[in-house]
Amino acid sequence: MELTKASEKILTAIKNQEMCLVVGDCFVSYTGRASSKLPRGKRLLMIKADSSVSIHENRLVRPTNYMTTAKTSCEIIENKKETMLKMISKNKTKETLEIIFYSIDDIQIYDLPMSNDLRLSGSEKELNDALMDDLSFLEPGLKPINQQQVFRKGVCDIIAEDKDGKLVVIELKRRQADYGSVTQLKRYVEQVEKIKGKETRGILLAPDIRKSAMELLQSYGLEYYSYDFEVGERSKIKGIGKSQMKLGEY
Repeated sequence: MELTKASEKILTAIKNQEMCLVVGDCFVSYTGRASSKLPRGKRLLMIKADSSVSIHENRLVRPTNYMTTAKTSCEIIENKKETMLKMISKNKTKETLEIIFYSIDDIQIYDLPMSNDLRLSGSEKELNDALMDDLSFLEPGLKPINQQQVFRKGVCDIIAEDKDGKLVVIELKRRQADYGSVTQLKRYVEQVEKIKGKETRGILLAPDIRKSAMELLQSYGLEYYSYDFEVGERSKIKGIGKSQMKLGEY
C-alpha cells in the first residue's frame, strides 16, 4: 500500500475513534521510564479508540510494545533511497513510541463500540478474601491483620504479621506482575515501616512475573510467590510456589 494513503487512513481512523490494524515492515523504538528498540521486521500495529497503541509479533499474548492514552502523529519521510512513514505516539508521562514503516501490507479499520460490560469472575477482591481466610498455606505462622489498607498513594491489599513478629505487606496481582507491581509493593513496604516503626517484609503474589520485574524485585530484597487459582462459586487460590531463583539462573 502507498504510504501517503496509509497515513491518511490511519489519521482518519484515529480522528473517528475507530480500531485500526496495520501490518507492515517496521522499526520500533521506545523511550520513557526505560528505552528499547525492535529491529526492522514485519509486525502488527493496533490503535484503539481509547488512544492506546500496541505493537504485536506473531508470538505471545501480550504486545511487544504498547502505550496508553497516547497522542499519535504521522509523517512521510523521503530520502534518496526510500520513502518511510514515521509515526510518533506520546503520552502525558513523556513516554515516546516511534514506529517507522518501510512498507505496509494491509490496513483494516473497524467501527467497534467501546464497552465496559466485562463481568469478571475470580477478581482480585475474591482472591484477597480467600487469602484473608487463611494465610498459613502461604507461609506457616503468617496471620492477616488488615485488608485494603488505604495510603496517600494507593491501596495495599493485605498487611499481615509473620511468626517472628515482622509486618508483611502482600500485594496480589491477578495477572503477570510487571515493573509497576514491584515499585508499588516497595512503596507500600516503606510506608508501613514508616507508620508502624517496625521491620516490614514485602511479598508479591502473582501467577507470573516478567524477567525485568523479577530482577528489580530481588534488588529491593522483596519476595515473590507464584500461584494458580480456580473459579467457582467462590474463587480459590491453589498451587502456591515461592521463587528462589537467582538472577544468573535466567
